Amino acid sequence: MRLLDKRYEEIKKIVVELFTELYLYDVPIDCFKICEMLGIVVIKYSDVKEEKRKACKEFSKDGFCMEIEKNGQSVFYIYYDDSMYDRRIRFTIMHEIGHIVLDHTEHSDLAESEADFFARYSLAPPPIIHEYKPEDYYELANIFQISLECAMYAMRAYHMWLRYGPSNYLDYEIVLLDLFAKIHT
Repeated sequence: MRLLDKRYEEIKKIVVELFTELYLYDVPIDCFKICEMLGIVVIKYSDVKEEKRKACKEFSKDGFCMEIEKNGQSVFYIYYDDSMYDRRIRFTIMHEIGHIVLDHTEHSDLAESEADFFARYSLAPPPIIHEYKPEDYYELANIFQISLECAMYAMRAYHMWLRYGPSNYLDYEIVLLDLFAKIHT
């Protein structure tokens, strides 16, 4: 499902605000560190009992998040299938962080599209891709430690950004580049 252009821009700004708040500036983005900093509990499918693991996989083959009330406080949990390869796991975790940060309260195609975009943009933002100037999506995948599928989407987004984006960086892109300034040094 395609989002409205305005929503894409809102999500980009939310990602940059999150990176600024958590002072994230390294590539590849460490989604587990983000979870830790946000107080999100991350649980591998393999760490739960067989019956619960089966239920988890039936609910989602990749992963899911849930909010649980404990001692009067809300705690978010991300469960994920750790039998997937690392780069897919990173996307799944970032996708679930997207659901949490974007305050999704119910499952919908719109929420899934927003979380997918959140994950793609978080893991490989076009302004940061531009600083690395990868020759192809294979190199992009290796730099940002993302799957080839995600790298193809990221490379397509990067080329669209180059073609249709503003000739000058937007305010949030400048903030993002300032965070990742060590790329230049």
